[in-house]
This record gives sequence, C-alpha cells and structure tokens, in this order.
Amino acid sequence: MVNAQAEAGAGSPWVGVVLAGGRSRRMGRDKASLLWHGRPLLQHMCALLEKAGAGRVVISGDHPQLQAVADRVPDLGPLGGIASVAETLDDGPILIVPVDMPRLSAGLLQGLVRSNASCACYEGHVMPLWIRLNAAVRVWLAWAIEQTPRQRSLQALHGAFSGISLPLPKDRQAELKNLNTPEQWRAEIANEGAIAWPEDPVQDQRG
Repeated sequence: MVNAQAEAGAGSPWVGVVLAGGRSRRMGRDKASLLWHGRPLLQHMCALLEKAGAGRVVISGDHPQLQAVADRVPDLGPLGGIASVAETLDDGPILIVPVDMPRLSAGLLQGLVRSNASCACYEGHVMPLWIRLNAAVRVWLAWAIEQTPRQRSLQALHGAFSGISLPLPKDRQAELKNLNTPEQWRAEIANEGAIAWPEDPVQDQRG
C-alpha cells in the first residue's frame, strides 16, 4: 500500500531505509529497542520516513520479526547494510536514515527529496542520505564492500556519485545528532521528556 504522502515534495515515489544493523557496542544494548516518547526508536524512525512521504519503508538489520533485511556480510558498517538492502529493491530513489537520530524531522528529510539530486546529504553530515538506486550504484556497492573501511564509507559513496551537500541552518544542527552512548541517550531523553527502554541504559552497564 502506497503512503498517501508519497508525493510530498517529490516527483516520484521513493523508499525509506532505516539502518538498524549495528551492534550498538557503545550503547551497551540494541539502540533500535530504546523507547523514544513511548515507542521503540526503530518504530519512531520508520514513522518519520512515512511522515516525510516514503511510499515504503525497509529496515536494514537482524530484525526478522519485522521482515527486515539482514546484512549479507556482517560487520561491514552502514555500507554493508545499504548493499544488502539494494539487492532487494528496484531502481529508484531511496532515503537512508540511521536508527539513532531521533530528533531528525520530516522537514529536513523532505529537503533532501526536493533537491532532485542523484545523491545528496547535508553539509557536515553523511546521513540522512538521498540516492537514486540504479545499476551503477549496485555495481559500486558490490565493489566497495570488498575494499578497506576507508573505501567502503558513506563519504566514498557520496563522492562516487557526485553527491551534493545542502546547507544546514545552524538552528537545525541538533536534529542530525547521533546518540551512541548511554550518557548521550540519558541527556537527550532528559531534555525531551522521553522514556528509556525499559530502564536507564547506564544502570544496565553498572549492574
């Protein structure tokens, strides 16, 4: 079923991708299951993509109960997840977000969609990332996952396809903040009045 907002700011339907396949080593638990305003962070990010206009949302990671796409080769970072998801999708634009960016807004996502670029992100931030998936991108991804970590980076993907970097207003910088540690998470939920899952992550690490 196509999202009723799928045409918001774009001329053609696009697919949203949530990268949720990391090991969350610094957080000490699966970040996807942390609660943000009463629901799992993974669910929050999926809903955000739908709000921004995604016609479909695909999850990258080991979440079989959600029909997610597991990494074909583990431990290759974000690019490994993208490469695995790309094998399941038809050609067309995709918008990729990390699972740990809860303050990201639909408005910023729609800015990337409206850019109508082949590849786009915001200045100083490689995600969220908008890219038009096609045969050339798939070939590059298949090559990149066999390379060194430096060569299989999102920055390398952005550069390989002449990606553009959109200006990001200073008052929107906080929206692109990743939450990687228990300390960052606790500070953020204190600011937002959200609830951690199901206990404070810092307490879990001390136990």
